[in-house]
Order: sequence, then C-alpha cells, then structure tokens
Amino acid sequence: MNKLFSALFFFLLCTLSCPAQTDLLRVGAACVDVTPTVFPIQLRSGKSNYVHDPLHVRAVAFERGEGRAVICLIDAIGIGRDMSDLAKARAAEKTGWKTEEMLICATHTHSAPKGGEGTPGREAYEKLKHDKLEEAIVKAIQSLQPARVGFGSDEEPSEVRNRRWFLKEGTMPPNPLGEEDQVKTNANRNHLVKPAGPVDPELCVIDVRTNRNKPLALIANYALHYVGGIPKVKEENGRLVGMASADYFGEFSRVMPYRIGGSNPPEGFVALMTNGASGDINNLVFTGTRAPRSPFEQVRIVASKAADTAWRAVKKIGDYDDKPIIAVLQREVDLPYRKPAKREIILAKGLLMKSRKEREAINSRTTSVASRVIQYSEPDYPETEPVIIQAVRIGEQAIVSMPFEVLVEIGLEIKQKSPFERTLLIALANGGYGYLPPPNQHKLGGYETWLGTSRFQPQSSDLLIKHLLQMLEDLKKLK
Repeated sequence: MNKLFSALFFFLLCTLSCPAQTDLLRVGAACVDVTPTVFPIQLRSGKSNYVHDPLHVRAVAFERGEGRAVICLIDAIGIGRDMSDLAKARAAEKTGWKTEEMLICATHTHSAPKGGEGTPGREAYEKLKHDKLEEAIVKAIQSLQPARVGFGSDEEPSEVRNRRWFLKEGTMPPNPLGEEDQVKTNANRNHLVKPAGPVDPELCVIDVRTNRNKPLALIANYALHYVGGIPKVKEENGRLVGMASADYFGEFSRVMPYRIGGSNPPEGFVALMTNGASGDINNLVFTGTRAPRSPFEQVRIVASKAADTAWRAVKKIGDYDDKPIIAVLQREVDLPYRKPAKREIILAKGLLMKSRKEREAINSRTTSVASRVIQYSEPDYPETEPVIIQAVRIGEQAIVSMPFEVLVEIGLEIKQKSPFERTLLIALANGGYGYLPPPNQHKLGGYETWLGTSRFQPQSSDLLIKHLLQMLEDLKKLK
C-alpha cells in the first residue's frame, strides 16, 4: 500500500512540476524513394532506360502546441500547382494537418524524369510522384518525436556565379524577336564585360536533434542552379542516352550524414538541399579555365563543398531550442500577366510567317517566344493568375517561399529587409511559373526575361516582396 501511495505521489509531483509535453517541440523526418520503375522514361535529353542515382522525396515536419509546419522536397525540375495542391490535400486528409501548413518544393534537377500523359513511362512516373509526395509528408508527421532545433550559416563563394553578362559592343546576338538585349545568359567568354548582377554565397542550415542530441534532420538552402554533367550510356547502336539523376542536391543528401556522424552516419537522419534564389546563378567558369571533369565529378565536387559548408554552419550553432515558435502564413496573390506591346505583336506575327529554318537562324527560341506573344495578346487571355507564397517561422529562423526560379537580387533584398536576423528563400515551391526577375533585370532583357520564360509583369517581384515582408512582420510579433 505504501509503494502504491509513493508511486501516485511521484506521478502527481511530476505532473505539477514538469512542463507539459505539448509545450515542447516535436519533429519528424522521412525519406521516400521516387526513382522510376517503368521504362522507358522521358528525360529532357530524350527517352531513356537508365538511372544514374536514386531520386527521393524528403520531408521534415515541425510541431509545437498549435504551431505546425512541413517542408517537403522532391528531386524534380519543378512542382506544378495542381500536383502540389493534390498532395497536400491527400496528406491533410490522412493527418488532420492543414494544407497551408505544408510547403512542397522541387530541387530543380534537370535530369529528373518527366511525368504526364502519352507513354506508360510518363504516366507511371506521374502517379509515382503523386503517391510519394503524399507518403513522405504523412510519414514525417507520423514520426514526430521530442526534438530541439538550431540555426546557422556559412559561405561557399567558389561555386556561385551570375550567368547574365554585359557583352562587348557589337557582340550581342539577337533575341527571339530579332532585337538586341543588353545582357546575355551564359555568353561566349570572349565577349564578356561584366556580370549583370550579384551572387549570394550564403548556405543556411536548420539542424534538428532529438532530445538525446541524436541528429534527426538538416534542411539546407543554397542559391545555386543544378550542376549537370550526368553520365550518358552508349548503346549498341552508338546512340548516347541520358541517365536520370538527382544532381548535386541528391549527392549532398547522401554525403551529409557522414559530415554529421563521421564514419558512423546517424540512422534515420534526413538531409535535404533546397533551391534558393538561384534563377541567374550557376557554377560555370566564365573567366579563367577550369580543369576538365569526368562525368558526375562536378556534381560530387559541388555537393562535397556544400556539405563542408553545412558542417561548418552546424559547428557554429551554440544553442538548440526545444520551445521555438512554429507558425506558417500563406497568401494567394493575383499576379498580372504581361501584355505584349504593339511593336512586339507586329514582330511576332512577321516571324511566324517565316519558315522554321529562318526563325531558328535568328534564335533557337524564336518560334516559342513569338507564339507566346500572340497567345498573350489575345483579348480573351486571362489578366491575372493566383500564386501561393508562404512565410514560415521556426524559432528565430524565417523562411519564405515563391513558386518561381527567383533571381538572386530578390532573395538578397528579402534577407536585407526581413525583421528576422536569419531569413532564407525557398524557390520553386507550391507551383512553377518560370523565372521571376526584378524590374531592373527585366529592363536589361536576356533569357530569364523573355515572354517564353517569364510570364508576369515586371513589377511582380516587388508585389510579392511587399506581401512577404508584411507576413514576416506579422510572424515576428508572435510570442
């Protein structure tokens, strides 16, 4: 009887004196394979029966009290709004979490298979992506456990270069409408004068540990495009065929557990590399000469450097928080479509009357851009389109998302003006609408501003930045 009384007394004492578990952070992480299984698959380079390295969907879920947030990343060139919305709705139905608490983004690997209709391989892969997005989110939520979170960053400037360049007078090739832009993307190195914009070398990390300090998850963010250089297979007929790959994003996720755990990588640890404001950033060498690389070597080099930088950032973290504020704000913003000028319409109509060979002699994208000009000039074409943006708070780390390939100046402006000391931007999230240049880059022209790649009016980035900064201010007020 005395033992029973002592046990009850001890239970009541802990109940009264120990903080409620619901007041502590819980985090869950999941990694789900999304490598194609039905062949041939459709790559950007054509049909293929080959996979170089596996593709995944990775998700990390955060919960504290009423606050919830999920960040889910798929190894894909992009994530359409329809696919994102459906995956969220299915996951919400199974978990009870709200769709607006979920952020789904893509790595932007250019060597991922295409889904869609037309062939058994494409149709099977479309279904696989839908299923695995839902599965990863649900598994992350179902695996919630007590955790602590820390934040850090470091810089890796050697692999980020602005790819938009001013050229020497008289060397600018015609744009798709036969006119002359002020800048050229990935220009001939013999004609370069100076880059048209900055870079962002910061690599940010959100590091999650269990309450026993076991590594659980790491979310990284870096403003760098895919790397490429994926190996090809030479078939018996001599044809070179591409291979599916997760590019440096996938290799980073494979390497990072060893950076965290050394020769004994932590079991169940999930690392993911999200795409930052990298719309005009790649790692080509424009001035100077880089030694030739073997297939996939540059991917490994970039992934290794990124993992080293993430490791340094983690080492800087002094405190891990088990009671961070978790909150997500979401807005749907109607962005106005561009309306072609009368001059552009006249040029486009004239170009479309020429032969394909004549159009391609002007620019390889003349046909697609001229067709888009005519399409957007039709009187019944929609005036606007709604896009989703989000602002996420995890403790004192802020995250914003945009459904675009965001040019670097936009990310830098948000970081500078954010009320949070640490802010990162995740691009290609909750939809995919092409490039988002700031107004000053629109004026310069270039690939990222053409109507075939950038569909909204030049002031659209200013509008989205204004909304996101308001949302960050609201998140900052939470106590």
